[in-house]
Amino acid sequence: MVEIRTPVPARRRLLARAAAGVLRPIDDYRRLAWIWVRAFAQYPASLAMMSLAVAASVLAQVGAVVIVFRHAGTLAGFTVYEGLMVFALAASAFGLADLFMGAVERLGQHIRTGSLDAMLVRPVSPLVQLAADEFSPRRLGKVVPALVVLGVAVANTDVDWTPGKALLLLVMMVSGVLICGAVWVATACLQFFVANAREAANALTYGGQALTEYPLAIYGREIVRSVTYVVPLAFVSWQPVLLVLDRPDPLGMPEALRYAGPAVAVLACAGAALLWRFGLRHYRSTGS
Repeated sequence: MVEIRTPVPARRRLLARAAAGVLRPIDDYRRLAWIWVRAFAQYPASLAMMSLAVAASVLAQVGAVVIVFRHAGTLAGFTVYEGLMVFALAASAFGLADLFMGAVERLGQHIRTGSLDAMLVRPVSPLVQLAADEFSPRRLGKVVPALVVLGVAVANTDVDWTPGKALLLLVMMVSGVLICGAVWVATACLQFFVANAREAANALTYGGQALTEYPLAIYGREIVRSVTYVVPLAFVSWQPVLLVLDRPDPLGMPEALRYAGPAVAVLACAGAALLWRFGLRHYRSTGS
């Protein structure tokens, strides 16, 4: 048999096209988000006040965590700074997911008004359009205070930091953001079938954030199992903190779980993508 080889320049063109296809959604999102940023920047005073209001709400939550730990002393064996690390990881992960993907929770509104139909005929992924819709920098008011609190907590915990452990924590934080974004998309897909399911979706997104802001061991074994094996929110803050502190799980969960964050993030994103495609295939337009 004669082997037919693709010329090197043709291979390069194919690789370039493949890379462009992978990066195009990111570029489309960036362009759409920048349009909204420029629109909100036309009213800087309003944007600044809204951002400060969001930041104040996060600081109020930090105050609540500190008060609880000051009165209790420790929770599930965690000190106040260790508890703040749990809070900060959860708040920063959910804050970044809300910044980039939180707009998908308005899917039902787009279905009712017919604007989703317009998104479907544009040469841009409807999920990208939906996620970038009304992108607002004010949501950084959630992220920045959480990252500051994380820095304070890290500086005051008894952890032997090495470059490897710092890199591992960063990987776990990225995994947590991806998991939160996947949960946002997956729960939003309910609105393909029940248009008013936004509140039910919020129970898993915002409710999940409230749940993961404290050490999960205080909730009991069954809840921890459900947020580990069903909705993987335990990998947002709980398992990464156990890994960083090198502490055994108080509830006796497998130690290998603390390293599973990246794999769980990949599976969660794949599952959310499948749910989105399933919902989109069964969407029958506003008029039906």
